[in-house]
Amino acid sequence: MAKDLYDLGEAPPLGEVPRKMHAWTVRAERFGPPEQAFQVETVDVPELKDDEVLLYVMAAGVNYNNVWASLGIPVNVIAARQKQGEPEDFHVGGSDAAGIVYKVGKDVTWPQVGDEVVIHCGHWDRNCPVVRSGEDPMYSPTFRTWGFETNYGGFAQFAKVQAHQCLPKPKHLTWEASASYLLVAATAYRMLRRWDEHGVKKDDVVLVWGGAGGLGSMAIQICRAVGAVPIAVVSGEDKIEYCKSLGAKGCINRKEFDHWGMLPHWKDNVGYGKWLKGARAFGAKIWDVLGEKKAPRLIFEHPGETTIPTSLFVCDTGGMVVICAGTTGYNATVDLRYLWMRQKRVQGSHFANDEQAQGANDLVLKGLVDPCLSRAFSFDELPLAHQLMYENKHPHGNMAILIGATEFGTGATAADPHLADHLPLPEGDTHEDNGVRVTPQAMPQLGLDSQPFEGTEEPAIPSDGTRVRDLMHVGLISAKPDSTVQEAAMMMLRSGIHAVVVVENEQAVGILTQTDMVLARQGRAKDEARQVKVRDAMTPECMTCDADTPLSDAIATMTTHRADRIVVTEKKGGRDVPTGILSMTDVIRKAIAEDA
Repeated sequence: MAKDLYDLGEAPPLGEVPRKMHAWTVRAERFGPPEQAFQVETVDVPELKDDEVLLYVMAAGVNYNNVWASLGIPVNVIAARQKQGEPEDFHVGGSDAAGIVYKVGKDVTWPQVGDEVVIHCGHWDRNCPVVRSGEDPMYSPTFRTWGFETNYGGFAQFAKVQAHQCLPKPKHLTWEASASYLLVAATAYRMLRRWDEHGVKKDDVVLVWGGAGGLGSMAIQICRAVGAVPIAVVSGEDKIEYCKSLGAKGCINRKEFDHWGMLPHWKDNVGYGKWLKGARAFGAKIWDVLGEKKAPRLIFEHPGETTIPTSLFVCDTGGMVVICAGTTGYNATVDLRYLWMRQKRVQGSHFANDEQAQGANDLVLKGLVDPCLSRAFSFDELPLAHQLMYENKHPHGNMAILIGATEFGTGATAADPHLADHLPLPEGDTHEDNGVRVTPQAMPQLGLDSQPFEGTEEPAIPSDGTRVRDLMHVGLISAKPDSTVQEAAMMMLRSGIHAVVVVENEQAVGILTQTDMVLARQGRAKDEARQVKVRDAMTPECMTCDADTPLSDAIATMTTHRADRIVVTEKKGGRDVPTGILSMTDVIRKAIAEDA
């Protein structure tokens, strides 16, 4: 007789669907960091529509979208679905999964009960006019990311998916490896293959940002599979051999450069000139890797705000910068002269359609792309996996969680072809402290020369000898990341200031301004807004400068980033410890005093 509920790891007889299931859920009253938000509950197994499939989940992947779901930021996914008429007051996330088909709707011809499949996260209404017309379903207004914008994702014993989302599971992979890759692999495949004349082909030079990450590791391997020449941008020397083993021609350590940030205004000759020097030096590094003066035809972008100006600059004439995210910020600044004079293309890209998801999966089935699984977690560790991602302490590569599988390393039923072998990631590798640090330098007259990476002369910066320490406010009024916005607001009121520095382990990790507080208040009840953590409202990666920096350099940095203040640091025990603030108000007062 069928049971109403099976224990975790106790697989029901094939095709037998219980009434209830165990699931990791998020509810609005628990919104917050993942370890607070996720709880195991018993919920009803969902009913299927005619084009849907019920999957017994063996393992699920970990992606940042369910960190957002746990926080309720930037969107309350539960409220959004209820507004569309869905009754559930909980969210079962998970946008990557692998498992066994247990039930299918009446219109489903493939897969069938018993098939082992992996799931891509593209979800849309088959009756949408855009979809029915044969247009790319990614352009449909009904497109949703399964397991984030839809309910009943991979973080439960059973998941509800549309039949077209199912693809054959690679037989040579374990359950956890099978569940880890498809979201990023399909995203990378669309970025590199979808855009007509700019689809990657043999001998194309492709610059891949974040080469050791989940997206980057897929992009490098896809490039290798078609005979292109990928160059990886990494955050440290310890990632270089790993990326080369994936197929990168060579690597560039972005920490060797400090010109990152929003593009300086074209009228700012000093700031623009300093930026141009850094961008040209970065482009010359590409030449060094290639051994010839050749620019990338494709730039695989996702950092966004701090890197887009450089990506567009180093892209070849007639080439394309394709971007799928903005992990460092969303305000992209470009010099339009490079865009039109060199006829370059900036292309947005979001996930993938069925054809592209299948293309990515086929490369994995053939053994040409490896999932790059860096860490797998047990069912009980699901909140931990997302907490690590929330705190930026997760490893590079891709992660997965066992759901129905009871042991790691199970599920493979065929030999590994070993066509995509690679070195492991460095021991102890995490994303922590690997963010692009915004210490912008600047860029001068355009100079559309035939060799855009040559010429690294830096303009002379007028200076009267004043140092930052001569003008700065000594001492720091600071808040901790885990303080509440209300606590920080009271600190500002008592001190008569407009912003506080956010300090963790004696390092400045961000700035919380009055504007940040206003933004945190938007869409929240008053009491809820007061309890928002400073880390969730602050502007991260604050600009810093040494106390002995020439004042003119500090001004150039602030004007480049339209910033009103900069954190001043001094060396203490080999570390840059924040000791004060320099504000634009201080600079203006100095100028007025000199003119008086």
